[in-house]
Amino acid sequence: MSARDSNSPLVTIVAYDGLCMFEFGLALEVFALPRPELDRWYRHQVIAIEPGPLTTIGQMRFEASFDLPALEQSDLIILPGWRGIDQPIPQGFKDSLIRAHDNGARIATICSAVCVLAQCNLLKDKTVTTHWRYVDALQKKYPALSIDGDVLYIDQGDILTSAGSAAGLDLCLYIVAQDYGQAVANDVARRLVLPAHRDGGQIQFVPRPVKLNQLAGDIAPLLIELRSSLEQPWSLERMANFTRLSSRSLLRKFKLSTGETPKNWLTLERVSLVKELLELGSLSVSEIAYRSGFMTAETLRHHFRRHVGVSPLNYRLHFQK
Repeated sequence: MSARDSNSPLVTIVAYDGLCMFEFGLALEVFALPRPELDRWYRHQVIAIEPGPLTTIGQMRFEASFDLPALEQSDLIILPGWRGIDQPIPQGFKDSLIRAHDNGARIATICSAVCVLAQCNLLKDKTVTTHWRYVDALQKKYPALSIDGDVLYIDQGDILTSAGSAAGLDLCLYIVAQDYGQAVANDVARRLVLPAHRDGGQIQFVPRPVKLNQLAGDIAPLLIELRSSLEQPWSLERMANFTRLSSRSLLRKFKLSTGETPKNWLTLERVSLVKELLELGSLSVSEIAYRSGFMTAETLRHHFRRHVGVSPLNYRLHFQK
C-alpha cells in the first residue's frame, strides 16, 4: 500500500461461492483499478465470506482471502449480487457484516444483494431498491420493507442500494462523486466510456406484458380490439357501445379485470407501443405519436416522460443499435 493511500477509504469487495461476475467485475473496475493520475484514491481488498476455492457463475474457480475480521475494518463494503433472494447467508459473514456496519462502514448492494442486508436486519426505516424482477418477491418475503422499484439507486447514508446489474455502475459512480467530487467521477466515467449520470430510473426497462388471465369475461373482446387499434380515438362511450354495457358497468368490469381505468389502461398500452417503435424503428416522434394514438408529439412526450421517466429521444438512444 503506497503512502498516498494510507488515509484513503478502504473498500471491501465481497466474494462468495456462486459469485455474480459482472457485478463483481464492475466493482473492481471502479474501486480497484489503479488511477495514478489522481493524487488520492481508494484502498481496496477482496474478502471471501467462506473458505475457497470459490466457484463463480460460469464455473470459474478462484481464491480470495477468507478474513472476516478484515471485513470489519472497511469504510465501504460492496456486495456484488447474491446467489438468490431466498438463499441464506453464513452466520459468520452475517455477524461480521453487522459489526462492520456498527463500526461505521457504508454498505452498498448491487441487484439482488439487498436481501443480504434484509437478512441482517439492517434495513429498518430504510427505503431500498433492487432489480425490478425481484421487487415483488422481496416485498412478499419482507412485508415491512420499503422498496422503490422505479429508481436506479438509493442513498440512505450508511446503506446504498442499486437496481439491476448495470445500475451498480451508476451507484459506484455516485459514490465516487460523493467521496471525491463530481469532476473525479466524470473522469472515471469517461474512462469507462459511460455517462456519469443516466436519466430516468429502471422503470424504463420494465416490460409491461398483458397477462392472459386479464383477457377474461365480458371485456375480453374489447381489450383485444383496443390493442389492435391503439391509433384510433377511444372514448368511454365508444368502449361501452362496443361491449354493449353501460358506462358504469364497463368502468367496474374494466377495473376488476385490469386493475386500471379504461383511460389509464389505454395510455399505458400506447406507451408500450411507443417504446417498441422507438426500440425497433427510425420513425419520427410525430409519426409514432400518430401510430400510437397520442396524435401529437407534445402529448406523446408528456405521457412518455410521466410513465417512463425519460424523453422519447433519450429512450431511443439507450435502446437503438
